Amino acid sequence: MRRLKRFGAWFALGLVAFVGWQGVLWSPQPLPERSAETLRIASWNVHYIWLGQSEGRWGLAGWEARKAPMDAVLKSLEADVIAFQEMESFSRGSDGSVNLTRDYLLAQNPGYAAAAAGPWQAFPPTQPIFYRPERLAVLDEGWFFFSSTPDILYARGFNGAPPSFASWVQFRDAQTGAVFRVINVHFDALSLRNRQGAARLTAERAGDWIAAGEAVFVAGDFNAFRGMRALGMVREGGFTFAPAWAASFHFDRGIHLFPAIDHIGWSGASVRQAGPFVVQDRVNGIAPSDHYPVVLDFVVE
Repeated sequence: MRRLKRFGAWFALGLVAFVGWQGVLWSPQPLPERSAETLRIASWNVHYIWLGQSEGRWGLAGWEARKAPMDAVLKSLEADVIAFQEMESFSRGSDGSVNLTRDYLLAQNPGYAAAAAGPWQAFPPTQPIFYRPERLAVLDEGWFFFSSTPDILYARGFNGAPPSFASWVQFRDAQTGAVFRVINVHFDALSLRNRQGAARLTAERAGDWIAAGEAVFVAGDFNAFRGMRALGMVREGGFTFAPAWAASFHFDRGIHLFPAIDHIGWSGASVRQAGPFVVQDRVNGIAPSDHYPVVLDFVVE
């Protein structure tokens, strides 16, 4: 009987801890009103579309159901810069001639333009960076692949895995005159070697820009939560990450098992004003993606 009572006590304690942890991971975070003095940066993995599938969540029918909710959430962010991952209409190989998500969102949001967006024969198009041209001007853009040959287009990963990469854009803020750079990453979810190799390469490439005195942001799907080595390697490269405890990935089932794996870090002459905010919104019960957007507000000097 004593053992049963002891087990019951431990079970109750564990249940309370689990419920409390879920409360941390599922914590709706309403965005504050965007200030004119700050720059709002967001990151969002929007999940690719299978063009060859008419049905299914990630097929064409699923896209038709997701697209209006995605547009509504995008509008609610009121971001100046949005780094997207998996913005791809996938058919075969690296052919990026069709991009339903990018084209739809740009058509619905004429206040945005897309940088780091192709053409696919010379520039990987699946990680565009949306920005507000009324405020920001593009000075330069580029990419590097998470590979031992990072400057070869569509180079395979460190262990021969399918290509993954970073896109980047250098901006000038017309409001303040500040110049800053945004690196948009998507690290490998399955391979530790690829994930840490990507982190090391990102830190190395950013190091030259940081040393030159630029404000640099790194945003994306790191497939790593706070405390994991890959995020630590980027941090050691000179970046600061504010803790984001709310879940940013929900398995497309509203299941929140671990803290955010999507992050925004910064280095150089930038000051965080608010966030991070993990926007766990659904629209009419529909989640636009299996990830939630992450948002931070900054002053860039």
